Amino acid sequence: MCGRYASTLSGEELGRYFATDEIADVELKPSWNIAPTQQVPIVLEKRDDRARLLTTARWSLVPPFADSLTLKFPTFNARSETVCEKASFRSAIVHQRAILPADAYYEWHTEGKVKTPFAVTPADGLLAFAGIYSWWRESPASEWVLTATILTMAAPEPIAWLHDRSPVVLGTDDWAWWLNRDTTADQSFVDEAVARSIPVASALNTHEVNPVRGDGPELLLPADLGRL
Repeated sequence: MCGRYASTLSGEELGRYFATDEIADVELKPSWNIAPTQQVPIVLEKRDDRARLLTTARWSLVPPFADSLTLKFPTFNARSETVCEKASFRSAIVHQRAILPADAYYEWHTEGKVKTPFAVTPADGLLAFAGIYSWWRESPASEWVLTATILTMAAPEPIAWLHDRSPVVLGTDDWAWWLNRDTTADQSFVDEAVARSIPVASALNTHEVNPVRGDGPELLLPADLGRL
């Protein structure tokens, strides 16, 4: 699963990296310790003109039918195996797919009662998490809130020692395929995304880090360096 991650580039840098057509006029602060419900960068394809847009969303998807932004169950991750079945996600997956950019994500390796934090990073460039998004508002008079979640899958063997789940990570050649609103997604489409993600996730690097507290670039340093 993915419950903490880092995303530190500016909107302009992310816009160039993901070849977006538009960058929304939103505040985008670098963070090395993003937590669920915080605002995160997101890339999506607009419904009206199919332009690729970089904007921000609340990390924890809230479906339109929810009574509140605060749900009784976590929705910052969505299991790829059941995303087309769960009421919270099944409408969004059809056409409202997104990419959530990241420098790295954190995972905790558990042995007995000991949990050791690790950073998971790409060999180069950025991580492109496969996600879905949904709009929510409290009432017809309220402003719409954009929310999003990250899809997860069974971790491939090279990183399964760390945790049995990992984010679905898209390669560069699959960005347009995933975002394309003209494609109606079903479970077979999601399964294809997982299959395409396996070699990408298998090539990720891991290193132990110090306890993930606060927010700064030192969080991504290897544990020994972070203690200097």
